[in-house]
Amino acid sequence: MMSRNTDTVDAHCSQLISKKTMHHIQYIDVEIKEEMKANEEPVLSQKGEISVKEKLKFHEELLLKQNDDEIPVKEEIEVYDEPVLKQDDEIQVKEETGVHVKKIHQYQCYQCNKAFSQKGNLVRHQVTHTIEKPYQCNQCDKVFSPKGNLIIHQRTHTGEKPYQCNQCDKTFAHNSNLINHQRTHTGEKPYQCKQCDKSFSQNSSLILHQMTHIREKPYQCKQCDKSFSQNSNLLIHQWAHTGEKLYQCKQCDKSFSRNSRCILHQMTHTGEKPYQCKQCDKTFSQNKYLILHQMTHTGEKPYQCKECVKSFSRNSSLILHQRIHAGVKPYQCNQCDKNFTQKCHLIKHQMTHTGEKPYQCNQCDKFFLQKGSLIIHQRTHIGEKPYQCKQCNKSFTRNRNLKKHQMTHRGETISVQAM
Repeated sequence: MMSRNTDTVDAHCSQLISKKTMHHIQYIDVEIKEEMKANEEPVLSQKGEISVKEKLKFHEELLLKQNDDEIPVKEEIEVYDEPVLKQDDEIQVKEETGVHVKKIHQYQCYQCNKAFSQKGNLVRHQVTHTIEKPYQCNQCDKVFSPKGNLIIHQRTHTGEKPYQCNQCDKTFAHNSNLINHQRTHTGEKPYQCKQCDKSFSQNSSLILHQMTHIREKPYQCKQCDKSFSQNSNLLIHQWAHTGEKLYQCKQCDKSFSRNSRCILHQMTHTGEKPYQCKQCDKTFSQNKYLILHQMTHTGEKPYQCKECVKSFSRNSSLILHQRIHAGVKPYQCNQCDKNFTQKCHLIKHQMTHTGEKPYQCNQCDKFFLQKGSLIIHQRTHIGEKPYQCKQCNKSFTRNRNLKKHQMTHRGETISVQAM
C-alpha cells in the first residue's frame, strides 16, 4: 500500500533498488545539504531531486553493467508523515514501478526474497543458502566460508590494516581499498563516462557523474530558479522561502519544515546511531554521514581544485577551499574587522576577544579554546605519545613535534651523503 507522504517516491523505490545503487543516489542528497551547511544559507544549487522514473532507469542501466547485481525486494523502509502526494503522482509511481518490477525483478528467491532479472542468476544465488559455513568469529558469532572471509572480517574487531601505501604510509584493512587509494598518487582514472568521455579514479565517482546525464527537472521555483523533477518536491522547497516550520521538537522547541528532519534531529537527544561502519565500527545517526565517513577508509577524493590540484572527499570542502584562491572572506569580526573564509573560524576568533575557553581538563582544571588543544594537553597526564618516528622509535604527543624531529634524520642523511 502506498504511504501518504512526499518520501513515498524514495521509500517505494528503495524497496526495489539495491543497497549499492541507493548508496550513490543518497550521496547526491548529501552533497546538496553539505553545500547548504557550508554557506550557512540555502544554496541555489543546480542539483535537484531525482524522480522515481530516473532512479529506476539508472538502476536498470547499472544492473546491465554489473551483470545482474542482487536486489533486495523486501526491506524495512522508514516512512515519515509528510504532506500528501497528488493522486496523479501516486498513480504514476505505481505504474513506473510495476513496469520496472516485471522487467528487472522477475525471479525471486523464496528463502530471502532477493530478486534477479535472469533465472540462471537466481539458481546460482540459491546455492549460497546450501553452502556450509564452518568458520565462526569468536567475537560476534558470525559464520563464514571460506576461511579467508573470516580473516578479513576479524580485522573489523582488531583494527588491523595490513595493506600499506608505499608512497604515503597510509594503511588499509582491504587490498581493494589500497588499490583505490593509490590512484590518488598515480592520477589513474580507469572509469570513463560513455556519454561525455570524462574519466574518474573511482567507480562510485563515475556513477555520481552519470546521474547528471539522466535527470530532468521541469518544476522551477519562481523565487530562486531552483528546479525539481517533481511538483511535490517544489512545494516542499518553497517552504524555505516562506519560513513555515510545522514540525516542532518536544524536547528543545526547535522547528522544522519536514517531519523527517524533526525525527532525525530528535536522535541528537536520544543518542541513537543506527548506521554502523563495517570497517571501524563507528556509528552515525544518519546514513549520509556513514557514506561520507566511509570515504576516509578508501581515501577517495573525487572533488579536485582547478587552481592547485588539491582534492577533497566532499564538494562542500572544495567550495570552502576555493574561497582561499578567490580571496573571499564573507565572515567579519565586529570587534576588530578581521575577515574569515568560514563561519567556524570567525566563532573561534571571537573567543579571543571574550576570553572564553569552553573546554576544561578534568584532571587539572585548565581551560582551552579548542577541543583539539584539550586532547593534546590530556596526553601529558596519561603519558600518551601516539606519534612515533619509524627510524629511531622516539614518540611524541604532537604530530608537529614528530615532523620537527624527523628533520634531524634528514640532516644526518645529507651529511653522510656529503662524505
